[in-house]
Amino acid sequence: MREPEFVSWVERISEVVLVGVLGLLLLADTARGLSLGGADLAVPLCGLVGTGAYVLRRRHRVGGAVLLISLSAAISLSVGRHGLGSGFPGFAEAGSLLLITIGVLRWVAPLRRAVWITSAVMVVLELAAVLRAEGEGDAVSFGFLFFVAWATAVGIGSYLRYQLQRRRQTVEAVRRAERLELARELHDLVAHHITGIVVQAQAARTVADQHPEAVTTSLDAIAGAGAEALTSMRRLVGVLRSEDDASRRPGSSLTDLRVLVEKFSVDGPPVAYEVGQGVSDSALPPEVVTTLHRVLLESLTNLRRHAPGARWAQVDLRTADQGVLLRIRNPHSIADPRVSALGGGYGLVGMAERVTALGGDLRAGPTPEGAWEVRAWFPAG
Repeated sequence: MREPEFVSWVERISEVVLVGVLGLLLLADTARGLSLGGADLAVPLCGLVGTGAYVLRRRHRVGGAVLLISLSAAISLSVGRHGLGSGFPGFAEAGSLLLITIGVLRWVAPLRRAVWITSAVMVVLELAAVLRAEGEGDAVSFGFLFFVAWATAVGIGSYLRYQLQRRRQTVEAVRRAERLELARELHDLVAHHITGIVVQAQAARTVADQHPEAVTTSLDAIAGAGAEALTSMRRLVGVLRSEDDASRRPGSSLTDLRVLVEKFSVDGPPVAYEVGQGVSDSALPPEVVTTLHRVLLESLTNLRRHAPGARWAQVDLRTADQGVLLRIRNPHSIADPRVSALGGGYGLVGMAERVTALGGDLRAGPTPEGAWEVRAWFPAG
């Protein structure tokens, strides 16, 4: 699932700003290192490595953190042992360590690995303050400053990790509940097909003695019903076995879609509903009709919840790209970042997984014309 475009742009701008801040700190460290010379030139070098580790954190999050921690500790120990420092802890280096701490606490698993890396960051920050600072007073000041900054970074990273874990648990709970609904749907589907097979078999047995030629037709019908039942059952069982699947209690026919739209229009904005040629219950598998109903229900619910000022909406179901396409549009609507690109609605999260499991594709988001649109496509047959 793609993140909302607005949120994505905010993240990119934030990254550019943070890299720019690290660059300014690195320039200040470099200027001071050049003026002091000697061992102090290693400090901006460590800041450069830290900035690079932050920029490449998504590919080498743990490796970059370990490299920066090791280099920072080595420089601090060398400066402290030989007394070569001039009261110059290195602010680009410290800033990189703090930013990496936030990312490690948010993303690195298992948690104990993140805790070990975070603890190591605190140790090297205090080493830099104690061994590189010139004078006891500067050492205490830098040590306190770095500890407060580290504690703040730990708080931010822990909160982000908590939010991420909370979202994962919520999504999993939604999917677990919807798998139970899918199990009920599977029972109803199999019961429907098996009942038809039993009825046709009994009818064939009844007419076998008087009209043997009719038995062949009945057997063909039984075989077709059995094959259809197996196909539908395989699809639904495949969805049930998926760890990331979700579904909801369905409608059973395309007529339910029109009924749903009419009920929504009574106490909501009017909805224009249109069905294209060639779209019928017989042309679509039952599980596809089920999911179309749920996608429509979820989309209309989100429309009422997130766009209360909408004047009208448009729903159309038609054949497209060798399949069927359901489109729900809210013209002249301001895009809501909470549900943009399936990023905020847990119902749409489950529907996206369900549609994908049936071989389809679900997309939601703003259009270039300023409308809000949900598109659910399913292959034919």
